[in-house]
Amino acid sequence: MSRMVVRPRLARTALRLVRWRTEGTLPSHGIVVGAPHTSNWDWVFSLLLAWSQGRHPRIMVKQEFFKGPLAPVMRATGAVSIDRAHPAADIRALIDRIGKSDEFLLAIAAEGTRSRSDHWKSGFYRLSQQTGLPITLAFMDGPTRTVGVGPTFTPTGDLSADMDLVRAFYADKHGLHPEKRTEPRLRNEG
Repeated sequence: MSRMVVRPRLARTALRLVRWRTEGTLPSHGIVVGAPHTSNWDWVFSLLLAWSQGRHPRIMVKQEFFKGPLAPVMRATGAVSIDRAHPAADIRALIDRIGKSDEFLLAIAAEGTRSRSDHWKSGFYRLSQQTGLPITLAFMDGPTRTVGVGPTFTPTGDLSADMDLVRAFYADKHGLHPEKRTEPRLRNEG
């Protein structure tokens, strides 16, 4: 049995065993924003959601996770190393890779941290504008034990209106640790 058949079955079985349900369908191409990002388990559940649907996303992960015993796991699961202090070269390489692929799904935790913050990072929005990739909103909701996918949109260039759409979608999404949730707001919003 091929990996293409086994991985989705294993992912669906794992989600059933832990009594989590999925909602929505991931696209095959685009930028997926995962929020609220309040736990390391977000990464696991996001991968299970993607794999259960036969998708193999690239997940942006800080470079520190590529050192030590986690490095092989990161590479095997499609993680993409990002130097958060100097991301420009990593982002340029990523954009080049996106341009050469018909199917490219990039997952980003827009909050940039598992702790409460004042704002989200704007990289997902800028990357979408630079590449023309649409943005898909994905979520984790601990109270309902749901990991899922919501709307997909292409940024209009009206940052406030686009972020109003994002805020409306995430208004009732809590993450695993609701006290760590960051309101969807970008630093450069008016």
